[in-house]
Amino acid sequence: LTVLLCALSPEDVLSKDTGECAICLEELQQGDTIARLPCLCIYHKGQVFLLVCIDEWFEVNRSCPEHPSD
Repeated sequence: LTVLLCALSPEDVLSKDTGECAICLEELQQGDTIARLPCLCIYHKGQVFLLVCIDEWFEVNRSCPEHPSD
């Protein structure tokens, strides 16, 4: 269900620096394309330094990296 909800959520462009992506550990910086999960956590969306963060995460996981029990 989380994967479906994420897929339906629109992509956003980050309006300010917000810390570190819990998947790739790179900084989330203003202007980055992000995916916002239903739990409101945000991750890089698309390719970042040869990683695809949340897209790649959902290929093998079914929940938010920071809220695995949701």
